[in-house]
Formats: sequence, structure tokens, C-alpha cells
Amino acid sequence: MDIYVRQGDSLWYYSQLYQVNIQLILDSNREIQPSQIAAGQRIRIPGFVGQSYQIRRGDSFWSIAQNRNLSLDALLLANPNVNPNRLVVGQNIKVPLRITWRLVQGKQHYDFSRMMSDIARLQNVYPFLRVTNAGNSVLGNRIPEVLIGNGSKRVHYNASFHANEWITTPILMTFLNDYCLSLTNGSSIRGLSTFPLYRQSLLSLVPMVNPDGVSLVLNGPPENETVSNRVIELNRGSTDFSGWKANIRGVDLNDQFPARWELEKARNPAQPGPRDYVGERPLSEPEAIAMADLTRRRDFARVLAFHTQGEVIYWGFENLEPPESEVLVNEFARVSGYEPVKTIESYAGYKDWFIQDWRRPGFTVELGTGTNPLPLTQFDEIYEEALGIFLAGLYM
Repeated sequence: MDIYVRQGDSLWYYSQLYQVNIQLILDSNREIQPSQIAAGQRIRIPGFVGQSYQIRRGDSFWSIAQNRNLSLDALLLANPNVNPNRLVVGQNIKVPLRITWRLVQGKQHYDFSRMMSDIARLQNVYPFLRVTNAGNSVLGNRIPEVLIGNGSKRVHYNASFHANEWITTPILMTFLNDYCLSLTNGSSIRGLSTFPLYRQSLLSLVPMVNPDGVSLVLNGPPENETVSNRVIELNRGSTDFSGWKANIRGVDLNDQFPARWELEKARNPAQPGPRDYVGERPLSEPEAIAMADLTRRRDFARVLAFHTQGEVIYWGFENLEPPESEVLVNEFARVSGYEPVKTIESYAGYKDWFIQDWRRPGFTVELGTGTNPLPLTQFDEIYEEALGIFLAGLYM
């Protein structure tokens, strides 16, 4: 919600008035010098929207504020051009409304356009969120990165490397929404105060690494006839893409990283297809390049890649992981009930490459059980299991 500065106002006053931590207000107005705010300047208040209200007979600003459990001054700030002593029946004013509910409705088929719409809605209500572009997919779809927090510990979560594991995207987006709600309402998640997490960590989220593949699984082949014919051919003539893990070119994005890639190449399919084809070379695909470039640029302290399924957490690679990894994975296992597995005979994955090149903790978290794509009936259960891991990744 936007308000406009009056003579003598301060960001500290707004923090008290709206009961929102001042750091969240500062981070929602990064272009402003807090000691130099001037009358007429626009300020964003996170966690609020301005709700339209039509004046009725007998209304006053005082009565409206009382009925909405608002301070009178909060209402005055939202309506700088309205004379409260000359209200007219039918006149429209803005009433500050604190958001206390989820904007993200994750329990639905959750494709690229739905995610982009939700990111825009979240950023509008929570302007302390920063959204960057990690890169673009084969078909030119954005691969957005959302940043939350202003601490020095850089943590990264990603989802939907694999197309038919798309349920990981709304799971991650729901956590982002719950984190924002907790911060702006001063509430806890599972008894944990979240503002200390915000203050000590910078959380980077890439909710959909493989937007083209997710859209293929959920919506069928793209309109482009050449691309459509090609993916149907790669899918052995079938228009059922429920088994499709790869990107739109038939390359498995989690077999694309230079971490003993040649071992995966030797045992996997030699041609593009729905799954397991490693590509002509490491980092041949724009989605994998985007993730590698982002990881190098951000210099993460730890990374967690969310997949489905199996209720296991893979945490090792070639004995290159640091001792801290075992401490972390044991906490992830405790809060989720998932089984920690140090290593399997698998190479060229994102977390493998991260462990190999940074010697820092990297994890592949396999959410839920069953056959991919997992049904939405599992959504609530998976979210509750994952929630502990999302939080522990920040507080540990």
C-alpha cells in the first residue's frame, strides 16, 4: 500500500502506526534515504493494500477507523486528498487492509503463467521482495529468482528442475507466501519467530527451473507447430506427457552439470527424450546455464534442490561435502521425517556440482511418495513435511 509523507513524519512513526517492523519498510523503499524523506514522497507499507470503500450516510473517518480496528491517522495517510470534514455519500476512499491470508493458492495445476502472476502479486503486497531474472528457457520464458532477507548468509532453494515434478513449485511458492505473512504480521511459524531469519539470511528462490517442461506436462505441446511435432516425436508419438522430466529439447536438466558428467553420459540414453538424456555436453541448455551462472554470482553458503519423490534427502558427493552437511541433513531429517542418504550412484546433478566446486553443503530433497507427477491430494501433507526443511535451512 502506498502512502504519502507529511511534514514531520518518519519511517519509525509509520512502523509504529502500521505495526510493521521498520526494517521491512526500509527494504520496501530501497531508493529512499530514511533520514531525508520529504513531504509528498511516496512510501510503500508492506503487508497492506488500500481497499476501496464507498461513504455511507452517517460515516466519519473516526467511525470507519473504529469499525476497521485502525488508527485514525492510518486512514488519513491513505487519503491525503480527502477532507475528512466534508465527506459525501457515495464518495470513494481507500481503507488500509492488513493482509492476513495466503495470496498463493498452490493446490492447483500450477504452470508458468500462474507462478508469474503470483510472484507479481506477492511483490506488490510485499515490496521488500526483490525479483531478478536468472535467465531464460529454450522457448524464451523467464526463470525468475526471488530474493527475501537482508542477512549475510546466502541460502538457495529451487524447484521444478524436472517437468513432471512441478508440484515442488507451488510448495516453494506457498512457503514464500507464509514467510512474508509471518514477517508482516509479527507471527511465528511452528513457534519460530521469522524476523531473525530475515535479518541473518538472504534467501534466493528459483521456483521453476524448467518452465517449458512444466507447461508441456500440464498444458500439452506448445502452439508452435515445429516444436509441438518435435516433442511428440521425442515422446514416441504420444501426447501424454505425464512421464516427461526433461526440458523442451529433451535434455534432463539435472544431468547437465560438470560433476563427473561423462559417467552419466555413458549409462544414459544417447538421444533426446522424456528423461535422462544428458545433452551433447555439460551446460548445453539455457536453463542449466542460468542456474550455474546464478550460483556463481551469488556464492551461496548452501543449496537445496527440491524434487519428487521418495521422502529422502541426498547430501553427499564423492566425499567432497563438508562435515557441516551431516549436521544439517540430520536436522532436516528430524523436522521432516525424511531419510538422509549420503550418496547413490548418480552424477552430474546440480547439488553434485555445487558440492564439488564449492565444498559447501548441497542437498537434493525428494518430496512425497508415489508416481510422478504426484497428485494434488498429497499437497498439504508434502507442504507440512517440507516446511520444517525450509525453516531449518535458514535457522541452522
